[in-house]
Amino acid sequence: MKKTTKAKPKPAAKKVAKAAAKPAKKAVTKVAAKKVVAKVAAKKVVAKVAAKKVVAKVAAKKVVSKPAPKPAAKPVAKPVVKAAVQAVTKGKSVEKEQARYTDKDLKEFKAIILHKKEDAKAELLMLAAVLNHSGEHGTDDTASTFKMMEDGSESNAKEEAAQQAARQKKFIEQLDAALVRIENKTYGVCRVTGKLIPKERLRAVPHTTQSMEAKLKQYRD
Repeated sequence: MKKTTKAKPKPAAKKVAKAAAKPAKKAVTKVAAKKVVAKVAAKKVVAKVAAKKVVAKVAAKKVVSKPAPKPAAKPVAKPVVKAAVQAVTKGKSVEKEQARYTDKDLKEFKAIILHKKEDAKAELLMLAAVLNHSGEHGTDDTASTFKMMEDGSESNAKEEAAQQAARQKKFIEQLDAALVRIENKTYGVCRVTGKLIPKERLRAVPHTTQSMEAKLKQYRD
């Protein structure tokens, strides 16, 4: 009789175990994948939060670094006094800055003074003629009825002529004194204020030694 060899039975337990192991591995893999995804998501959240903090810090630094705007400065009005002084001194700054008049100015004033002096001398000679009865018209041929009236009027005329002659002599002396000041180069300086007398006043009154300012002050005092 032939011996029959029976096939060895495959272990069913191993197959079952392998079959059971496969889903378990899949489940573990899925869980691990979920954990990885969760970690990545957490990292992204952390990164976003950190980025927001960084942005907030930079914005805070910018706010702090910006200086507070300064209030607009109010325009300062110019003093009224300064404007008034400028208006008064306009056109006279040259005269105030100069310590004396130039030689050209003094030459002009000298010509004016000499002309006035000649006129004053001529008038003084005429007044002297009246006082000395050197006029061409006498009173010898006047009628006797008018002699007393003429004598009275002649006396008044002589008195008036004498006063005018005295004023002319004084005027000539003042003109001579002005010529001396021109030679000394001190002509035109007010003896009270020390400022230059305006040219207009010197042309009208060339022998003056005071400005109108000093003259008015003298009258007020």
